[in-house]
Amino acid sequence: MEDYIVKIFRESEQTKEAFLNENLKQIVAVVDAITLALTAGNKILLFGNGGSAADAQHLAAEFVNRFLIERPPLPAIALTTDTSIITSIGNDYDFSEVFSKQIRAIGSKGDIAWGISTSGTSRNVVKGLEMARKVGMVTIGLTGRDGGDIGKIVDFHLNVSSNSTPRIQEVHITVGHVVCEMVDFKLFQKPEMKS
Repeated sequence: MEDYIVKIFRESEQTKEAFLNENLKQIVAVVDAITLALTAGNKILLFGNGGSAADAQHLAAEFVNRFLIERPPLPAIALTTDTSIITSIGNDYDFSEVFSKQIRAIGSKGDIAWGISTSGTSRNVVKGLEMARKVGMVTIGLTGRDGGDIGKIVDFHLNVSSNSTPRIQEVHITVGHVVCEMVDFKLFQKPEMKS
């Protein structure tokens, strides 16, 4: 059992290292886009299913409350938390519309739409991002595997080139934390950082 546990940790480390090598410049671009949007008075809308829904809620909390430093709250909303909205849309229309209808209702030009999907093919996330583009929002896709349909339609694509859902999710929350920390630094500490 110990050998298997070590193997899992090594796989996680290797997946994170590969992701960083493939996505470093794109992570910087995402941090810059979010910082620009927040500076302009816009908000972040995050969404996904299952574990990705939990990640959306987790990251929204980091922006609204705080991450590592004391600073003003930042406007972020997880579109995965209001069960009445989600179930009414799912019941009256279709589950594939649960994010797109919310984005149509509260998304504004210049806002960030951050869709999370380990497969890159979650239909409701794709439709949410498509609606965000129509509204004029900046779109970010956080995906796995080959990026799927999401990778083809977003402004900024962060993809974990792995077929293991647990390893993809581990990278997703790590990069989410990195983005939160860098946005905080850019907005409130402005350290000497080279882009």
